[in-house]
Amino acid sequence: MLNDLIANRRKKLEEYRKYADPYPAKVKRTIRAAEAINNFQALLKSKKPVTVAGRTVSLRDQGKIVFGNILDETGSIQVVCQKGVTKDFDILKRALDIGDFIEVSGKVFKTKRGEKSILASAARIIAKSLRPFPDAWYGLEDVETKLRERYLDLLTHGEVREIFRQKNIFWETIRGYMKDAGFLEVETPVLEFVPGGAEAEPFQTHHKALDTDFYLRISLELPLKKLLVGGYEKVFEIGRIFRNEGIDREHLQDYTQMECYWAYADYNDMMAFVRKMYFLVVKKLFGGYVTKIGGRKIKWNGVWPKVDYFSVFKHESGLDLARVSREDLRKKAFALGLTPEKSAGRGRLIDLIFKKTVRPKLVSPCFLVNPPVDVEPLAKRLFSDPDRVERFQIVALGTELGKGFTELNDPVDQRARFEEQMKLREAGDKEAQRLDEDFLRALEYGMPPAAGFGMSERLFAVLMDRPVRETVIFPLMRPK
Repeated sequence: MLNDLIANRRKKLEEYRKYADPYPAKVKRTIRAAEAINNFQALLKSKKPVTVAGRTVSLRDQGKIVFGNILDETGSIQVVCQKGVTKDFDILKRALDIGDFIEVSGKVFKTKRGEKSILASAARIIAKSLRPFPDAWYGLEDVETKLRERYLDLLTHGEVREIFRQKNIFWETIRGYMKDAGFLEVETPVLEFVPGGAEAEPFQTHHKALDTDFYLRISLELPLKKLLVGGYEKVFEIGRIFRNEGIDREHLQDYTQMECYWAYADYNDMMAFVRKMYFLVVKKLFGGYVTKIGGRKIKWNGVWPKVDYFSVFKHESGLDLARVSREDLRKKAFALGLTPEKSAGRGRLIDLIFKKTVRPKLVSPCFLVNPPVDVEPLAKRLFSDPDRVERFQIVALGTELGKGFTELNDPVDQRARFEEQMKLREAGDKEAQRLDEDFLRALEYGMPPAAGFGMSERLFAVLMDRPVRETVIFPLMRPK
């Protein structure tokens, strides 16, 4: 059936080629659909012809008159082709299909039903569609097909197109907030000799000219902190990062992240700073500070409480992180139905148990602060308790929506922590961080006290109440 439809369209294409080019380079559009609708009275009064262009999304053949609707980025408008009025009417009528892009010139008028329309004095095909697309009324229902053939999803679902307009607002609001605060936007390399800045398994590639293996970056952190060594005081980057991990509602292998670093600030300064940024993002997207996500109303403005990591962990899991052993953590993990790797160190076990017992309980926005040093190799120790670090996570709706900390700038302590991470790697933990001599060399030249923060497009997905891959235009998919 589909092959027959495609064959019929190809036949129409070849017939139309005898009269005109079905793929012209030049289009003479003078007005877009929404502009023609919004300025209809003025156009009607002036009697001046206009030219619109777009995709044909409906056709109603009534013999000597053909009604159609064409769609451009701004909306749709009805066009009317009539024998004796529209040039080459018969040729166009035989060749035209739903899905074709056409250019229509003529004067605006109202039909007997009162619909604002354009009566075509001339019309031509400007891009012939050879493959029929899903009916706009029924569209695509299979999620995998929608994501794999996203262009059809965008074409048939205006609300999906709107999501990506909102995503543009999301990132531009963040970028504007950072720049207004004096942060310099920079770009750092995607290919790294030593992947660092996060606990994740990287993708690997080979650089032919240098005959060297490199990794796609898993974080923006270490290069940005080198810029603080170099004399900048406020830097940020919005860029893609790549992590060779599983797919679920909150995780993708490649996604966009923003990270910023602020010299002479600590994590308390950063908490106050990013909280205001989140307020602004929510206000720009929704016009207010209350959203409904997963059937729950979430208030984003106001004070976000600070939740102590040790206290809430003990309350929800029954384990005292100040005393608990690695073996006790393993037993607890298995009791919770988790299956940690044999190589999992204390930090990995704590994180697994935290995600199972604590994080789901944190619904309203809060700052989860001061976790054990085991879970954050790059954060400065808490002065009053060296077994903890000055880190915060923004948690809401049971998920992490951002993380920041006072940066570790002691090269001796940093080296020791990297060495501990390397021991975990040698024991089989593929996500443990690697010792980066170049970064340690930079720290040895001296990095000022600083705070850092990172957040990803997961925040946007949560705000839209959708799985993250549905908020990515072209998510990575398994080949057919």
